[in-house]
Amino acid sequence: MTRSLTLKCIILAAGASRRLGEPKALIEKDGIPLIRWLVNRLESKGLEPIIVTRQELMLDIALCCPERTIVVNPNPDAGRTGSIRCGIIHINSESKVKRYRLLMVPVDRPAFGDETLSLIMNEERCCVPSKDGRGGHPIMLTSNEIDKILAEENPDAPLREIVNPKYLEVNDENLHLNIDLPSDIEKWRSIP
Repeated sequence: MTRSLTLKCIILAAGASRRLGEPKALIEKDGIPLIRWLVNRLESKGLEPIIVTRQELMLDIALCCPERTIVVNPNPDAGRTGSIRCGIIHINSESKVKRYRLLMVPVDRPAFGDETLSLIMNEERCCVPSKDGRGGHPIMLTSNEIDKILAEENPDAPLREIVNPKYLEVNDENLHLNIDLPSDIEKWRSIP
């Protein structure tokens, strides 16, 4: 029996939210900001997520999530892969563990179910949940993918060009909810 690698977690919250017009991480459900709601969900599964954000959101996120690790991406407009790299570099600088699995959770994709989260967390390979042939989130990265992300010279390179995750079919009706519009916020708020 092989021993499972340590599982680390990052939440990506560095986007500019241009389409929505307000910071996605700070929208609320029952008075709780999305970033806090997501941190609570992940912590309930035993994870200690690191939040990667942009400078102008750092204070608001710190107020929402006191005593949590927050990393600022100095160039968030260069793309999501750069934010993932910032999280990985922080983990590598703080951890004695050099080989680990990494659960990557975008703040604007919060509607995956608990069964989906548990399934992905238990994987030892690079994978994503999938519904109707479309991949979703969160994404499990292994040490091999982490190394590829760190070696990528273009911080704007889409993650799909760097890693090739296995698709794990799930029956998760809200898997593809992407918070981009006010109607998406209302849909997220209506999920129990």
